[in-house]
Amino acid sequence: MPRILAIDYGIKRTGVAVTDEMQIIASGLTTVPSETAIAFLKDYFSKEYVIKVLIGEPKQMNGLASESTPIIEKFVADFKTAFPEMKVERVDERFTSKMAFQTMIDSGLKKKKRQNKALVDEIAATILLQDYLLRKMI
Repeated sequence: MPRILAIDYGIKRTGVAVTDEMQIIASGLTTVPSETAIAFLKDYFSKEYVIKVLIGEPKQMNGLASESTPIIEKFVADFKTAFPEMKVERVDERFTSKMAFQTMIDSGLKKKKRQNKALVDEIAATILLQDYLLRKMI
């Protein structure tokens, strides 16, 4: 069975998470510099069968687009150009970074490790993907 991949795209870093082949469990894959995200994905897709990619959609509390929306929209356009056959689904990413940070606290990570923004991005992508999987099951 193919995997589903989630992307938490940011100006500097991009968090990536992926499901197992049964599409049951979401796991953090990595964080890459945003300027290398497409190249990383080309390499990953050449090795793994991915059927769908979720890309976080930043929104403000009132549901309107955030100030980072144009940057992410450009990435989405670049992604669709690089991977025209790949199914893309946009998902609300509100609170994923805060939830990721809280997850780090709850899991007992020391303050030094919680300052690792790359880890926060990877966990945020994982939360985005796990939430999607839970909604899909309902």
